[in-house]
Amino acid sequence: MSDLIAVAMSGGVDSSTVAALLKRDGHNIAGLTMQLWNQRRLPEVATDATTGRCCSLDDVYDARRVAEHVGLPYYVVNLERQFEESVVAPFVDDYLAGRTPVPCTRCNTFIKFDQFLELADSVGAKAIATGHYARIRHNAETARWEMHQAVDLTKDQTYFLWGLTQPQLARTLFPLGEMTKPEVRALAGEFQLPTANKHESYEICFVPNGDYAAFIDAWQREKGIEPAATEGRVVDTEGKDLGRHDGAHHFTVGQRKGLGIAAKDPLYVISTDPQSKTVVVGSNADLQRSRLIARDINWISWSGLAAPAPVSVRIRNRHTPAAATIYPLSENRAEVVFDQPQRAVTPGQAAVFYSGDLVAGGGWIE
Repeated sequence: MSDLIAVAMSGGVDSSTVAALLKRDGHNIAGLTMQLWNQRRLPEVATDATTGRCCSLDDVYDARRVAEHVGLPYYVVNLERQFEESVVAPFVDDYLAGRTPVPCTRCNTFIKFDQFLELADSVGAKAIATGHYARIRHNAETARWEMHQAVDLTKDQTYFLWGLTQPQLARTLFPLGEMTKPEVRALAGEFQLPTANKHESYEICFVPNGDYAAFIDAWQREKGIEPAATEGRVVDTEGKDLGRHDGAHHFTVGQRKGLGIAAKDPLYVISTDPQSKTVVVGSNADLQRSRLIARDINWISWSGLAAPAPVSVRIRNRHTPAAATIYPLSENRAEVVFDQPQRAVTPGQAAVFYSGDLVAGGGWIE
C-alpha cells in the first residue's frame, strides 16, 4: 500500500485545515468528499439558510476550492444510497418507535469511517484523516488503539465517535485533536484557505430546518408509506388525561415547549409510547433518573468489562460527563448507576463512558 493519505473534506474550516497541514508537512494526500444527501429533496422541509448545516452542495464547492488552493487531487463520491439506508431510515424508525436518535454517530460509524475506508482502499491509501476533534494513541501495554478526548473540550467530538473499531482507529488520523479551535482558525488564515472564516455547521444535514417530525412526514410521503394513525393522549405521571397530541414522534424526553397544554407549573415530556400513542408529562423532578441500560456497546479503548468499574458517563453531546459505576450485564450490554440522578435520560441517545480523558466505549440507551 502506498503512503497516500485520503483526507475527508467536508468543505468546512476544520477538514480544510487538515488538508493544508498534511500537505505542508510533506505528506502525499488526496481529498475526497462524500455526497450524502440531496438538499433538493423534500422541498417542503427545505430552507434557504446558508449556515448551520453540513454536507450541502455549497460545501462540495468549498471543498473543491480548497483542494485547488492547496494543490491536491480531489474526488467527489456519491454515497446517498448508503447514507439513506444506514442513517436516514434508522433515524425515522427510531423516532417512530419512541426513541431519540443520534444520526451523527451512525454517520460516523457506518459512512464517514466504514465507507470512507473502503474508498481509501480503492485509491490505495494507507490511512485517512478527518477534521474531528479527538485524539488517537496506541497503548503498547494493552496492544490496543485508544481514543482520548480532544485538548479543546469545547469542540470535543468523541461523543459521536464511540462506534469506531480497532482496525478503523489504526488507520485514522485526527490532526486537530491537540489543537484549540482558535488555533485552527488562525492556521486557516495563515494558509489563506477559502473557508478560513466559514461558519460552523450544527444542524442535521438532512433536516436543515430542524423540524424532525415534518421531515419524517415528508420522507414517508415521498416513499409512498401510508402514515399510521398517531393521534393519542397526553397524560400526567399518574395517568390522568391532560390533552391530545398528533403523534408521539413530535415529542422528545425533556421537551418543554410546544406541548399544547396550559398548566400552572412548567411541564416536561417524561416519556413517549408510540404503541399506546401516549405521551407522559410531568415536573422537572420527574425527569431525574439514577440509572440506565446501555445496549450494543462498542468497547474502544477498553477490551471489555468483566467487573463493575467507576466511569464518567455522557448521555448527550452537551452533557457534562457524570460520575457513575458501570455493571456488566453481557458482552455488549451494561447497567449504569449514577452517583447523582441525571436529567432526561433519553432512549435512543448514546451513553459514552470515560475514564479520565480516555474513551472506554459507548452504547445506545434502552
